[in-house]
Amino acid sequence: MTLLLPRRHFLQGTGALLAAACAAPHRVCAAPTAWPNRPVRLIVVYPPGGVSDGMARVLAEPLSQSLGVPVLVENRPGAGGSLGMDALGRSAPDGCTLAFSAISPLTLHPLLARVPYDPLHGFAPVAGVMRTPVLVVGTPAFAGHGFGDLIALARSWPGAVRWATSGVATSGHMVLAQVRMQSHSDITHIPYHGGGPQLNDALSGQFEVLSTNVAAQQLQYIESGRFQALAVGAPARVEALPAVPTLAELGFERANCDSLFGIFAPARTPPAVVQRLNAEINRVLRGEALRSWLRGAHNIPAEGSSEAFARDIAADRRRNRELVAGNRSQFD
Repeated sequence: MTLLLPRRHFLQGTGALLAAACAAPHRVCAAPTAWPNRPVRLIVVYPPGGVSDGMARVLAEPLSQSLGVPVLVENRPGAGGSLGMDALGRSAPDGCTLAFSAISPLTLHPLLARVPYDPLHGFAPVAGVMRTPVLVVGTPAFAGHGFGDLIALARSWPGAVRWATSGVATSGHMVLAQVRMQSHSDITHIPYHGGGPQLNDALSGQFEVLSTNVAAQQLQYIESGRFQALAVGAPARVEALPAVPTLAELGFERANCDSLFGIFAPARTPPAVVQRLNAEINRVLRGEALRSWLRGAHNIPAEGSSEAFARDIAADRRRNRELVAGNRSQFD
């Protein structure tokens, strides 16, 4: 015969059993499995073949070793990094999806166009990784010699000089906008979807000027005479290009900017996960193997706390807001 208990007694008994289980030495109600318990996806918001893609892949290998799970690189290029950051923002905040990006999708893109993510609250800055100087070169289509000739041509032939960047609202675009504004010249912007595709068109002379990252491949083209180095955006002259002036030396102080890249996670990622990732990334960045790679790529390590990375992002956002205000047409 089946014994039927009143519902109230049944619920009370169930609650007592659950409470006892949670208090048991083996902790039946223990916290979720420790992170990471599955592969980590690292979204690179730029195409394969560029400096940022190379850095992400160099970083992924030692990071996977320290985390004990594979770190799988996935390229999601487009809209100057906004498409990849949108994919990150839609991911679960469990520490298993990260993105490697410049900070411009958070600090400049939203000032110029609507973005499908929340640039202020949609992401958790994890760690700065590297700073990349901006290199301005003349392609085979550029008939001048030096940065002064570039400005003279742009003033004499409005719109005839074409300047390519890796996308709208990237650091290269910021340099172009500042140069156009300060020189009162009309230069046509040719935006690409990343650093790799624009190199092929630059070599074939599809435009006159290119702003790109300083990298070994670009330096080889300069040494062979296929590119003419016009200027760099950096705190000081680049060691590999001692004769090439900075934009500040040429009188374009506000155009003299570099690119800060780092690792991001979705908002609401557990702070313990962010802290662990920051510690592991900084440990890798301090290693000689990665520092050697960065030197070879003419980049500067940018290790530090997640809080320091967040402050750098906030400062860049303030600078860009001041720049764009009243000068919106320069960024078209």
